[in-house]
Amino acid sequence: MRLDVVIRYIGMVLQFIAAFMLAAAGVSMHNDFDSGFYPLLLSALITASLGLFPMIFVDRSEEIKTKEGYAIVVGSWLVACIVGTFPYLIWGGEFSAMNAWFESVSGFTTTGASILNDIESLPQGLLFWRSATAWIGGVGVVMFALVILPSMGHSRHMLSSQELSSIAKDNFHYRSKVIIRILIFVYLSLTICTALLLRYEGMSWYDAINHAMSTCGTCGFSTKNSSIAFYDNLNIEIILIVAMVLSGMHFGVLYATITGRRNNIFRSEIIRVYLGMMAIISIIIAISLFSDNIYDSFGEALRHATFQVASITTTSGFATADTNTWTPIAVILLIFCMVVCGCAGSTSGGLKVDRLVISAKVIRNRIKIQQHPNAVLRVKVGGVVQDNATQSLVTTFVIAYILLTLIGTFVYTLFGCDLETGFTATIACMSNVGPGFGDVGSLDNYSNLPAALKFTSTALMLIGRLEIFGFLQIFFLNSWK
Repeated sequence: MRLDVVIRYIGMVLQFIAAFMLAAAGVSMHNDFDSGFYPLLLSALITASLGLFPMIFVDRSEEIKTKEGYAIVVGSWLVACIVGTFPYLIWGGEFSAMNAWFESVSGFTTTGASILNDIESLPQGLLFWRSATAWIGGVGVVMFALVILPSMGHSRHMLSSQELSSIAKDNFHYRSKVIIRILIFVYLSLTICTALLLRYEGMSWYDAINHAMSTCGTCGFSTKNSSIAFYDNLNIEIILIVAMVLSGMHFGVLYATITGRRNNIFRSEIIRVYLGMMAIISIIIAISLFSDNIYDSFGEALRHATFQVASITTTSGFATADTNTWTPIAVILLIFCMVVCGCAGSTSGGLKVDRLVISAKVIRNRIKIQQHPNAVLRVKVGGVVQDNATQSLVTTFVIAYILLTLIGTFVYTLFGCDLETGFTATIACMSNVGPGFGDVGSLDNYSNLPAALKFTSTALMLIGRLEIFGFLQIFFLNSWK
C-alpha cells in the first residue's frame, strides 16, 4: 500500500474541513467576533496547513487500489474527528481532551450524543461548527469532499464505492460521478427546505440553519439545552418529523420520486415497511402513554410518541420529552427502533430496514424449507432477487452487531453502569442514535461517564458509522493479498 498516496487524499479532505471551520469563524465574526472566532480561525489555519503539505510534496495518482481506498476512507474519518477537536480544545470550557474528542466524533458520525451540560453557553460560531460536523458526516466526509476534488477518474469510483455500504448501492443505478451528485442534490435540497420552513415557523435564521443541518444529518445536535422541547411548538415538530423521516430514506429513492422514475417511494417495499413500522409503533406507544396517564389526552400522547419514534428511528436523537418516565412497553419499542433505524442509502445508522426485511424473509424461507425440503425458494425485495452473497452479508452483519452489542454492554457494566444504561448506550452509540435510557436518557447526556467509557462510546460510534466491517477492515490491511 502506498502510504504517501493515502496521505495526499486525506490532505484533500482536510482542506474541505478547513473551509467549514472558516465558515464557522465567519458566523463568529458576524456575531461581533464572539469568543469562538479565534479558536475557529486558528483551527482552520492549522487544518489547512496539515492538508496542504501532502498535496504539495506527494505526486498525484489517478489509480487507487482497493486497500488504499479503505485506508483513505477510514483515515479520513479518523483524521476529521481529530482535527474536529481543535476548535473545542482551543476554546476550553467543558472541553477536556477526552470531551473534545467525544463531541467531535459524535458530530462527524452523526450520533448526536453530547458531554455538554450547558449548550447555550457556547458562542454561536462554535455551535455552528458543532452542527457543521453533523452535516458533513451525514452524507459522508469523503463523499462530500469528492464534490470539490479535481477529476479523479477511477479513483473517484473507488472512494465512493468504499464510502457507500454495499446494501445501499442497490438503488443507485448510476455511474459513481452521478451518484455523488444525486446525494449532494437531495441532501442540499432537504437542508434548505427544512431551514426555510423552520424560519417561517418562528425560529431565528441561526437556529433554523443549525437545526436543519442537524436534522438532515440525522444527528440531533440542538442549540438549546432542552433540545426541541424548548420551542414547545407543534408546527416545528411536524416539520422536523417530516424532515427526519425523509432523511432516513434512501436518497436514490427520493431522487427517483422527484424525477418521476419508477423506483420511487410509492413503489418501494422497504419504504412501506419503514413508514408502516413507525406508524404502528407510534400508535402503540401513544395508547400505552395515555392508558398510563402520563399524558392527559391521546392527542398529546400521540404527538410526543410520533416525534420520539421518528427521532430515534432516523437516529436524529432530538427530544421533546423525557422518555425515561415512559412505560416499559414504550421503552422496549423505542429500543427496537434504535436497533433497526432507517433505510440503507440514507444518513441514518443502525441495522437498517433493508437488512430487517431480508433477514425476515430468510427466516421465513428457512421455515418453509424445513416443511418442504425440495422447494427452491428465493428472497426478493421489491421484486429483485437477493443473491446468496447478499444474504450472507446481511446475516454476518446482524451477528456482528449482536456480538458488539454484548461486548459494549459488558464494558459499560464493568465500569459501574447499570444494565439499562450500558445496554442502551451501546446501541445508541453503535446505531448513531445518541440518547439511550437510564443515565444517558433523552434529556440527559454522557458527561458523567468515566473517560474509558467515553472512549469506548466513540469507538462504537465510528464502528457503527462505517458499517462495522468498513472500520474493522483497516486493522487487517497487512493480510490482504
